Amino acid sequence: MPQFIGITGSIKIDQSGPFPGYDRAYVNNDYVQSVAEAGGVPFILPVIKQPDLLEQQISRLDGVILSGGQDVIPQLYGEEPLQALGETFPDRDAYEQLLIKTAIALNKPILAICRGVQILNVTFGGSLYQDLTYASFAYIKHDQEKEPSLKTHHVSFEAGSHLHSLFGDSAMVNSFHHQIIKDVAPSFKATAYAKDGVIEGIERQGDLFVVGVQWHPEMLTKKHDDMKKLFSLFIERCN
Repeated sequence: MPQFIGITGSIKIDQSGPFPGYDRAYVNNDYVQSVAEAGGVPFILPVIKQPDLLEQQISRLDGVILSGGQDVIPQLYGEEPLQALGETFPDRDAYEQLLIKTAIALNKPILAICRGVQILNVTFGGSLYQDLTYASFAYIKHDQEKEPSLKTHHVSFEAGSHLHSLFGDSAMVNSFHHQIIKDVAPSFKATAYAKDGVIEGIERQGDLFVVGVQWHPEMLTKKHDDMKKLFSLFIERCN
């Protein structure tokens, strides 16, 4: 029986056309196609403010993907906004924090990507560097500004992790982010690192599959079979 996979969406404001200023719910299609090609049935989850509806959303799913997007508001981890903070979306932060807690309470596996791994970490008490410039050790270019399916830097994986079971000791990934994890949340473990020490993946301890990665595997699945394995494992664990 196919697994129903929810993918968190965002809101985009039309800047042109017949409805300028109009809100549109959306998610990048690479997420949808990566889930479909791995055998899952994809559903886009719009940002909503009603907790009872959110619980109904999650209860009907077999797993959740937290997609990329805006910066997480720093007040969620006890900081004021610094100069290099990017665009934020507090309503999405609130929605996704409740979604994450609800999904785990209902024993639903989670795959978190880019912003997704950041809000996952913050939800359980972790923190972020608001920009790479505030992390003195970070020297690799983490926003490649090139073709999304191009791999640009190495990531190494901790033995015994889900990510190591897929990729071995290391793999090449793409990179489109300017915020990074600072303190890893309690109950989570960092399981992937770039060569400059930037955390590229975390996993929740326990039997439930809750894995977050800082790169964008959904942008790589069209050309790179190794990244398809991440979606396949996630959907397998949603059984």
